[in-house]
Amino acid sequence: MTKADLVDAVVKSNKKLEISKKDMNAIIDNIFAEIVKAIKKDKRFVYPDFGTFVVKSLKARKGRNPQTGKEIRIQASKTVRFRPAPHLKKNL
Repeated sequence: MTKADLVDAVVKSNKKLEISKKDMNAIIDNIFAEIVKAIKKDKRFVYPDFGTFVVKSLKARKGRNPQTGKEIRIQASKTVRFRPAPHLKKNL
């Protein structure tokens, strides 16, 4: 599903609210912006019955360049991991 598909689906499922696609697009952008802020601030975001987004620190490690086979050093970094809630996992 793309962002455009999501906007279309939400607009269609909420016809009674009479929200335009442009407004719904802005609402969805704002929702995701707030989720990003929460993850940056609290290092996690929990949405019940859906799952949890958690910041994970990755240590520096050795890797291999697949084109040359030469060993390289991969720097430490942070990433976001998603843990699905039991309800979501059960319904997959």
